[in-house]
Amino acid sequence: MSDQSMQDKRPSPEALLEEAARETRGRLKIFLGAAPGVGKTYEMLLSAAARRRDGVDVAIGIVETHGREETQALVEGFEVIPRKRVDYKGRTLEEMDLEAILQRAPQLVLVDELAHTNAAGGRHPKRHMDVEDLLAAGIDVYTTVNIQHLESLNDVVAQITRIRVRETVPDAFVDQADEIEVIDITPGDLIQRLKEGKVYVPKTAHRALTHYFSPGNLTALRELALRRTAQRVDQQLLTHMQAHAISGPWAAGDRVLVVINEHPKAAALLRYARRLAERLRAPWVALYVETQHALRLSEAERDRIADAMRLAERLGGEAVTIPGGELANDILRYAEANNFSHLVIGRTKRSRLYEMFFGSVTYELVRSAGNIAVHVVTGQEHEQIGAKTVATRPVSTSGDPWSYLVSTGLVGAALGVGLVLTRILEVQNVALVFFASVLVSAVAYGLWPALFVSALSVLAFNFFFLPPLYTFTISDPENVVALFFFLVVALIASNLTANVRRQAMVARRRAKTTEDLYLFSRKLAGIASLDDLLWVTASQVASMLQVRVVLFLPDNGPLALKAAWPPEDVAEEADLAAAKWCWESNKPAGRGADTLPGARRLFLPMRTGRGPVAVIGIDSDKTGPILDPDQRRLLDALTDQAALAIERVNLAEDVDRAERAAEKDRLRSALLTSISHDLRTPLASILGAAASLRTLSGLSATDREELLSTIQEESERLNRFIANLLDMTRLESGAIAPNMSLLYIGEIVASALRRAEKILAGHRIERRIAADLPMVKLDAVLFEQVLFNLLDNASKYAPPNSTIRIQSWSDGTAVHLQVLDEGDGIPKEDLPRIFDKFYRVRKSDSQRAGTGLGLAICRGFVEAMGGLIEVANRSDRSGAVFTITLPVPAEQPETEAA
Repeated sequence: MSDQSMQDKRPSPEALLEEAARETRGRLKIFLGAAPGVGKTYEMLLSAAARRRDGVDVAIGIVETHGREETQALVEGFEVIPRKRVDYKGRTLEEMDLEAILQRAPQLVLVDELAHTNAAGGRHPKRHMDVEDLLAAGIDVYTTVNIQHLESLNDVVAQITRIRVRETVPDAFVDQADEIEVIDITPGDLIQRLKEGKVYVPKTAHRALTHYFSPGNLTALRELALRRTAQRVDQQLLTHMQAHAISGPWAAGDRVLVVINEHPKAAALLRYARRLAERLRAPWVALYVETQHALRLSEAERDRIADAMRLAERLGGEAVTIPGGELANDILRYAEANNFSHLVIGRTKRSRLYEMFFGSVTYELVRSAGNIAVHVVTGQEHEQIGAKTVATRPVSTSGDPWSYLVSTGLVGAALGVGLVLTRILEVQNVALVFFASVLVSAVAYGLWPALFVSALSVLAFNFFFLPPLYTFTISDPENVVALFFFLVVALIASNLTANVRRQAMVARRRAKTTEDLYLFSRKLAGIASLDDLLWVTASQVASMLQVRVVLFLPDNGPLALKAAWPPEDVAEEADLAAAKWCWESNKPAGRGADTLPGARRLFLPMRTGRGPVAVIGIDSDKTGPILDPDQRRLLDALTDQAALAIERVNLAEDVDRAERAAEKDRLRSALLTSISHDLRTPLASILGAAASLRTLSGLSATDREELLSTIQEESERLNRFIANLLDMTRLESGAIAPNMSLLYIGEIVASALRRAEKILAGHRIERRIAADLPMVKLDAVLFEQVLFNLLDNASKYAPPNSTIRIQSWSDGTAVHLQVLDEGDGIPKEDLPRIFDKFYRVRKSDSQRAGTGLGLAICRGFVEAMGGLIEVANRSDRSGAVFTITLPVPAEQPETEAA
C-alpha cells in the first residue's frame, strides 16, 4: 500500500485534537428557538427531568418561568441554587450565582436565557461566559437561546423584524455545542399561544402580534433557525468523518465543489455551480489548486484567477485555495475530506494525442470520483471574466546588475578556493566548489543570475583546471563528458533552487498579505460608525500600498468626499469627473484606466453583490501606472472587505431609521389618541355646563354652583393636560435647567398637598415626614410638580375612601420619599415600562383617564435634579409605592442655638 493511501486512511489530527479537548470539558446542549414562546425552557426542563430519573445529579442555575404555570410546575422537584442579589443603580437584581454552582458542582446544570447580560460587579459581563467556566469545570450545561441572539444573524434579523436585538451570543460559542435541539412550532400555533396568554400578558401579546410576531416574520425566523442548525449538524458530521478516517461522501446532505483555474471560462463554471447549489439548496465552494504550474502563469492569468475567486464570493460561495502537486488526487482528497457530493469541472479542449501522453485530469476525476457526482461543463464565450481595464506596472524578472556582479564575485571566490585546495591537497572534485557558488547565487538572486554563474563556472573550471591549462580546449574526451554533465547538473540545480526560492518568497508575501487582510477585517468588524470605517479604510490602504487615498460616497444624491489619507481635498475637475463616471458606470476611471486617463488619480468602484457602495481614488508620485499586478490584486481584496463593511453599516443605519420611524409613528398615534380623548372629554363637560347656564332659566343657586364647579374642575384638568405636554416638550428638547437650592422636603410636600386638595378629596391622606430630615438641593417648582403628578396618579388608581400615604426618612447619605396607595398595584410585566412616555397600565377592561405622560415627567424632573425614582408593589397589602431618592449634600446650613 502506498504512503499516500495510508495517509488518506489516517484520521485528521485537527479533528482528533478537537475530540480530545471535549473529553475534559462538560457537554453543552443548546435548545434553539426561532422566537420567544416556542417552548425552549419547557423542553429543557422535560429533558432534564428525564436525565434526573436516570440518576443524573441535576440542579437549576437559573430558569425564568415568566409566570407560566405549566413551566413553573416542571421546576418543582429540582434543586434550585439560590440566586445572587446585586445592587445596580439603587435597585436589587437577581443573577445566577456562578460561584455557588461551581462549589456545588452538579453533573448537569440548567442555565436559561444564554444571551443575558449580567449586572455590573459579576465575574463576567455575559452569561455565556459563565457557561464557559461551567463547561471548563467539567459540568454539563443545558441552555436556551433564540435565533435572533446569534451575533452573525443580528443584522439579518433586524432587517426582517425592524427590531435590533442588543444582547447577542458569539457564533463561535454556539459552534462548540455538543448538541443543538431546535424547538419549533408553526407560526399559527405560536400566534395562538400568544392570543391565549401563554407567552405574554394580553396587552403585551397584542403589541407583539402587531409588531414582531407577524406570520411573515415568524416564518423567516423559523427558516433561519433551521438553516443555522443544519449548518452546525453538517460541520459535526464532517468532524466525525475526519476523526474516524471515514471516506466520503456521506449522502446526509448535498455540497457542491467547483474547481477553477486560469481558464477564461471560469465564470461559466462558477455560475453553473451557483445554479446547481440553488436547486439542491446546498452550500458550495470554489476551489483553486496551486501547483508548480502557478509559478509560470502570466499576470493576466493571475488576475483571472483572483477575479474568479472574488466572483465566487459575490455569488454566495466560499473561495478556497490549497497547495497541490497531482491535481486530480488533490481535488478528490479535498472533496472526500470535506464531504462534497457534487464536483463541477470544465471540459478540456486538449487533443487526444496530448491526453495519451500526459493524461487527462477530467478523465482521472470521472474514473476515481466514486460516489461523487461529476459535472463536466462547457463554458460559453460570453460568460468569460472580463480583462482588467487598468494598466499596471510591469514586474522586472531579469534581476538588477548588482546580482550579476555579486554572482561573478562568487565564481571568483570559488576559483580562489579551488586553486588553494589543488596546491595543498589532492582534491579530485574541484567542480563541487563551483557547484556551491551556483547554489548560493540561486538562493540569493534567483534563476537568471544562477544560470549566469553556471555558464561562468564551466568556463572557469575548463580554463584553470582541465588540461591543457589556461586554454579553453580540452584534450581528454573524458573531461568533455564530465564538463558537460557538470553544466547539466548545475542548470538543473539552479532551476530547482530558484523555484524553491520563488515559492518561499511567494509564501512569505502571501502570509504577510493574509495577516494584513486579517488584521484589517478585525478592525472593520469592531467599527460601528461610517466615518470611523472610512478613515480606517483610507489609512490602511495608504499604508499597505504606499499611496494617497480618497473615498467618495453618495451624499443625498451627488458624490461627496468622505475621507482622505493624508487629509486633503480634491479640487481638480478631471478627478471629480472621473469619480462621478466611475460611480455611474461601475467601472474604473482616471489614471491608467481606459476612461479619462488624464486624471491625477485612479478611481475604482467599491462594490458588493448588490452593486457599488463607494468609490476609492488612489495616486502616488510615481510616473506611469500606480500599482503592479500583485498590488492591484491586494487593493481588490481590501476594497471588497471595506465595501462589505460599508454595506453592513448602511444596513444597520437603515434598520435604526426604520425603528425610529416606527417609534415616531407609535408616539404620534399615542399622542393623537390621548389628545382626542383627554382634550375632548373636559371640553365636552365645559361646553355642556356653559350651554346649560346660558339656555336654562330658573336654575337654583345650587345647580348654578354645581355647573360652575364643573367648568372650573374640567378647565383645571385641561390645564394639567396641556402643562404635561409642555413639560414633556421641555424635557425632550433639553430645556430643563433646574434652579437648585437647599430646601426642606416637608415644606414642598405641604405645598403639593394644598395644590392637590381637590383631586384628593375622596381619599384619606396620611403624612409621615421625619422632623430631622436634612436639607437637599432641589428645584422647588419641579419637585412640587413631581409630587403633584404622583398624588394625581394615586388618586386615579386607588379606590375611594382609601388611604394615600406620604412618608420620608433619611439614612445619612440620602433622603427617601415614598408615595403609597391602596389600589390594585402594578402588574409585574408593566413595572419596567411604567415611566415610558404614553405608557398606561390597563386595568381589567377599562382604563383610567390620562395621557401617560405624568410619570414620564416625574422621572425626567427627578433625574434632572440628580435623584432617582423607582416603582414597586407594596409588600404589606395591595397597592403601588413610588420611591424618590435624593442625595444629601455634604454642606448643610448651620442651625441657630435656641
